[in-house]
Amino acid sequence: MTTTVMILGAGFGGLELASTLSERLAGEVDVTLIDQHDAFVFGFSKLDVLFGHQDAEQVRIPYRRIRMPGVEFRQERVLAIDPGRRHVVTDAAVYDPDIVVVALGADYDISATPGFADGGFEFYSVAGAERLRDELAAFRGGRVMLAVLSIPFKCPPAPYEAILLLHDQLVARGIREDSILHLVSPQRAPIPVSPWASIALERAMAARGIAYTKHHRIYGIDPDARVAQFKDHDEPYDLFIGIPTHKVPDVLVEAGLTQDGWVAVDRVTLQTPYAGVYAIGDCAETGIPKAGTFAESAAHVVADGIVRSIRGAGELASGGTGLCYVEFGHGDVGRVDADFHADGGPTGPFLGPSPTYAAEKAEFGAARRARWFGA
Repeated sequence: MTTTVMILGAGFGGLELASTLSERLAGEVDVTLIDQHDAFVFGFSKLDVLFGHQDAEQVRIPYRRIRMPGVEFRQERVLAIDPGRRHVVTDAAVYDPDIVVVALGADYDISATPGFADGGFEFYSVAGAERLRDELAAFRGGRVMLAVLSIPFKCPPAPYEAILLLHDQLVARGIREDSILHLVSPQRAPIPVSPWASIALERAMAARGIAYTKHHRIYGIDPDARVAQFKDHDEPYDLFIGIPTHKVPDVLVEAGLTQDGWVAVDRVTLQTPYAGVYAIGDCAETGIPKAGTFAESAAHVVADGIVRSIRGAGELASGGTGLCYVEFGHGDVGRVDADFHADGGPTGPFLGPSPTYAAEKAEFGAARRARWFGA
């Protein structure tokens, strides 16, 4: 008799878990992979959209291309979850699987920052990247403020990549000398796990004349006055770009799965307090940054747990590992190899930046595209 596994969310974690279960438990599991969207987009592709290297259609990978034995994809929206009964309700059906894995990611709470919805721009969604791309095309110089509005947020290097790539774009257009770039973050360092990467990013910004204010937060913006509101003062801007506040999807709050804003899991097994219910990726609180490669690592932990529950034996991966590519502009890319469960504490060695890692980053995406979609 096969075990039924339902994966809610087809991002990095959900796709990798489905692929791994298909490989390791062929004939022993039936996997249903659910996502409300019809296509997958790599997070780093949104920078390509923002800076005009690809359009929205080019970065979409339709889920209909999934070809994993024993895995069925369904485009449905999750409406309710009863974790105690492992009961899932979508806009198309009702399910009672043996195992539920929640991988629904994080949503953006644009309204959490006063004024942001009316006067700010973001690039963490494809639609937001398109809107900001068009705004930048009309930009003729001035004060640009890019701010991280809350912690945690997905892909910690992304704000720094964006400001460095924006510098390159403004130089190419001949308006960099007419512009002031300022990045603001509540974090103490760009990539806290990697002092080496943080130093490299801070030096890159300084070399380009990009102002950097760390360990400060913006509490709101006034779109009419065009000022950003810090705790004790205001600063003017002509273009405001924000990394939106992140939040867990409402359906997970309603299911009673959250604690302190995110889904509570055992940090070794990634199981929730409910038997047979796991959570991975951006929706889960694991003490590890929210990024695709860490969701991928978490998928291997849960896959090991499912194998052990079915076969009665097996080791668990430690999880907490991942690599992150960081765009520095001018075709240079750096790489951080993070291990949050390393002996002696988290480590994050940094390599580059150089064009070598740009090619490696492209191969990273191509390999996952081939693994998950066969193309």
